[in-house]
Amino acid sequence: MRALTGPLYRILLQRRTSLCTDNSDGFQSSKVKIFDRHLKRKQRDRAAWLMRRKDSFVDSVAENLLDRLEDCKKTFPTALCLGGSLEAIRRLLRGRGGIQKLIMMDTSYDMIKLCKDAEKDVSNENIETSFVVGDEEFLPVKESSLDLVISCLGLHWTNDLPGAMIQCKLALKPDGLFLAAILGGESLKELRIACTVAQMEREGGISPRLSPLAQVRDAGNLLTRAGFTLPGVDVDEYTVRYGSALELIEHLRAMAETNALLQRNNILKRETALATAAVYESMFAAEDGTIPATFQVIYMTGWKEHPSQQKAMRRGSATISFNDIQKQFTGGCSSS
Repeated sequence: MRALTGPLYRILLQRRTSLCTDNSDGFQSSKVKIFDRHLKRKQRDRAAWLMRRKDSFVDSVAENLLDRLEDCKKTFPTALCLGGSLEAIRRLLRGRGGIQKLIMMDTSYDMIKLCKDAEKDVSNENIETSFVVGDEEFLPVKESSLDLVISCLGLHWTNDLPGAMIQCKLALKPDGLFLAAILGGESLKELRIACTVAQMEREGGISPRLSPLAQVRDAGNLLTRAGFTLPGVDVDEYTVRYGSALELIEHLRAMAETNALLQRNNILKRETALATAAVYESMFAAEDGTIPATFQVIYMTGWKEHPSQQKAMRRGSATISFNDIQKQFTGGCSSS
């Protein structure tokens, strides 16, 4: 995952979120392809072999996402876990949500195999778990068949993010819950700066090195456009420290978070790579020699509509004026 800034970044992000929907019951597929999904599948295959030890950052994101299930009084008997950090979600579930049947889906066969092999180590839960190789952009799930859809660090690599979220909404039963965590636009800002400076110095310009990630302000709009009710968005920033820029890149490979843009430059000159590492360390290294990397994680929560859910009051139906409320707080006194 390397730096992309300037007009091209803004154009790609605008195209990515410009899907038009006539209503929440149907969607149009975006014809704009930003990511090479075949390459991303191969990167996830590689990550399945690199992901042989626990990742504290991924585990923290998965824990925070699953904590939201504890805030819900209802249970979710049938759940679908999409792409991203499948293994961490399954390992850390620990009975939350009252899940009885869990479907784990990923585009990578090797990632699914990794999760299936790890299932025997999860012995504290009696959950019927099935494994499916499928694409988030084309969900092979019946309409109104799920109580919960959860995605941890996966949906930000879809070409049609609004369309994928609409499909998740259609797959949910009434009053079903959608939970997702995606990387936000402030992620890897240190690497973005270092790579931009190095490219300008060594090559006289910049090329696409980082996927166009959604901003916090876009997340609420995505939930609303997908037709979810009671939308909720919050954001966390994680700072992970590494021994070197090379160690950071290896971590990104293990998470399958490396560059998969269709319009990417396949060649990264050795001089530019070395300059990027040098700039990174000179600008951001701490006294102990470690370098920080910022990951912005956007958490999204949405529900499929149901008559029992809270609804906003009709405009003009208020029975108390703001002036009366102000008097209660000020004691009815006015200054002369």
